[in-house]
Amino acid sequence: MTANQATSDIKSENSGRSLLDWFENMLPKIVVAPTFLCALVFIYGFIIWNGYLSLTTSRMLPNYQFAGFIQYITLFDNERWWTALRNLAVFSSLFIFGCLAIGLFVAILLDQKIRAEGFIRSIYLYPMALSFVVTGTVWKWILNPGLGVEKVVRDMGFPDFTFDWLVNPQYSIYAVVIAGLWQSSGFVMALFLAGLRGVDDSIIKAAQVDGASLPRIYWRIIIPSLKPVFFSAFIILSHIAIKSFDLVMALTGGGPGFSSDMPATFMYAFSFTRNQIGMGAASAMMMLMIVSAVVVPMMYSEMRRTRRG
Repeated sequence: MTANQATSDIKSENSGRSLLDWFENMLPKIVVAPTFLCALVFIYGFIIWNGYLSLTTSRMLPNYQFAGFIQYITLFDNERWWTALRNLAVFSSLFIFGCLAIGLFVAILLDQKIRAEGFIRSIYLYPMALSFVVTGTVWKWILNPGLGVEKVVRDMGFPDFTFDWLVNPQYSIYAVVIAGLWQSSGFVMALFLAGLRGVDDSIIKAAQVDGASLPRIYWRIIIPSLKPVFFSAFIILSHIAIKSFDLVMALTGGGPGFSSDMPATFMYAFSFTRNQIGMGAASAMMMLMIVSAVVVPMMYSEMRRTRRG
């Protein structure tokens, strides 16, 4: 073998290795690229498209002639939109803090190593396995004055008992809250129970040696250590509350009238029932702004706290 041939073989071997190294470095990017591209087009691309439609006078079909903020002005002059925002505030506050309170309370009870814990935990978790459509349908039967709780109690000998929240415009949104709590409290319970089981037993034993009672240990030591769980549960519940659509549609349909309307049902009604795409796009952008106003500050605060820690 001549010196030129040896040099050529070394160069080809180095070239093959560099090509292999390049492929190994690029392989993760090649695998992720289709997902990234789909997310870029079908999430962020459609957000931009929807944002532009909200600045047009689109009705049954898209109209790309720029019209300024006329849809937003019309949106905030609409009484139904303000009703949807009030319902969102009521539902979100009661749903989120109710799920947190019930989930934490049940998790603390189950954390006492009670009998049949697995069976009880499964019962509480079961509603989360159902869709909101099924939940709404079931609670529509339960809360129906003609065949649900009201009828059962009256048949038991209480003819004056009234529980007509489902058909009462003043209380219909609270019927949605009840169904939502039943659906999601078990999921929050599971999150808190996992967090409680992650607490070091030596801390609890040390506090007991110092004479602290069990309620005081939970209040002063264990619950404050669950801050990351509270954060995760709050973000998830906020997302569920703001985009609530199927539960409302299955339970009340936004009624009676539009007394239990939510921003998501408002957007659907104006976009696909009333053929006002521009108005629906404007309401969808407002929903995005509400989500951002809740999630972004909390995530920024959590990131700062993590960096400091």
